[in-house]
Amino acid sequence: MDLLEYQGKQLFARHGVPVPTGRPASTVEEAVTAADDVGYPCAIKAQVQIGGRGKAGGIKLAQDRDEARAHAEAILGMDIRGLTVHEVWIERASEIASEYYASVIFDRSAKAPLIMLSTKGGMDIEEVAESDPEAIARLHVDPLLGFQDFHGRRLAFEARVDEDVVRPVGTMLGKLYDVFTEEEATLVEVNPLIVTPGSAGEAGGRDVTALDAKVTLDDNALFRHPDNAALRDVSGEDAQERMAKERGLTYVKLDGDIGILGNGAGLVMSTLDVVDQAGGKPANFLDAGGGSKAEAITSAVEVILSDPKVKAVLFNIFGGITRCDEVARGLIEAFAQIEPQVPFVVRLDGTNDVEGRRLLAEANLPNVHSETTMDGAARKVVELAGGA
Repeated sequence: MDLLEYQGKQLFARHGVPVPTGRPASTVEEAVTAADDVGYPCAIKAQVQIGGRGKAGGIKLAQDRDEARAHAEAILGMDIRGLTVHEVWIERASEIASEYYASVIFDRSAKAPLIMLSTKGGMDIEEVAESDPEAIARLHVDPLLGFQDFHGRRLAFEARVDEDVVRPVGTMLGKLYDVFTEEEATLVEVNPLIVTPGSAGEAGGRDVTALDAKVTLDDNALFRHPDNAALRDVSGEDAQERMAKERGLTYVKLDGDIGILGNGAGLVMSTLDVVDQAGGKPANFLDAGGGSKAEAITSAVEVILSDPKVKAVLFNIFGGITRCDEVARGLIEAFAQIEPQVPFVVRLDGTNDVEGRRLLAEANLPNVHSETTMDGAARKVVELAGGA
């Protein structure tokens, strides 16, 4: 579950991570009041779960009340890469001497958290990794050992941060690691992590502050964090994925035009590959799961067809726990309820496959084609999608 920037900062503050003072707002008047409260100059920042807000005009600096109102009016309702801005975050403008990048992410290949630090903050980390990979210091943390002070010092020295902020940067990384572990996140990212102006000789020295917050929480752990579960922003979720989640289906939207349904993640992945090899582009990954009943199949068809880009649908079912006759009944029921306008290709194999094919033949559903092999089904659905 991705959090909005201000939600991530509220989570940061809970763990002692320094963040600028700010307030969220969902209307222009709320934004102006928030700007008056935090003081000027202040930043008006669009709240959407996507990067590139600044380049899209979603982050503006207001010097006074009139500018705050004008920026709020322009940003609220703005479309940023397909997402509509429903909220803004108003925060006191920060003085910046340096911009760093810091993140904690779960590295599945290493089966351990990976901490990254770079002095090239404020820009896309992908660009930094490509143009100057040595500018990013990396360190895997043993989950049993946890983050230690020497980890912070090592990363700071390897990233070549300014000497006077080696200790505060290390402390910041430790707190970000706390957020990562205690909130059961899969990503905690700050870009930029700013160093304020000043001198190492001044009382207190320079400060390090999280000017941004990108946090992804593990959905599977939310039952242990009810406060975090309440932060879900449904407006930022894909409509089809949200519908599937509500119906207990495993669904991931893709960019193609061929709807895919299978039972079992491995079979669905194989089906995506075979369709791609046949020259088609899958529109989704949908695993109806083992033991799928007719009701689940009907729900799955509704989810797939809710994507207007879908030109044809492939059902690839290997009956084990799932019975092919139940899948056939579900498809018949779906056609009775929603009358699909796109062609379907159905491949049934395994438990009760003969009965399933007999039910489909007797139902004589319009524009439903039966195939006996996965390769044949893939070729057929690609052909039908091309002629749709």
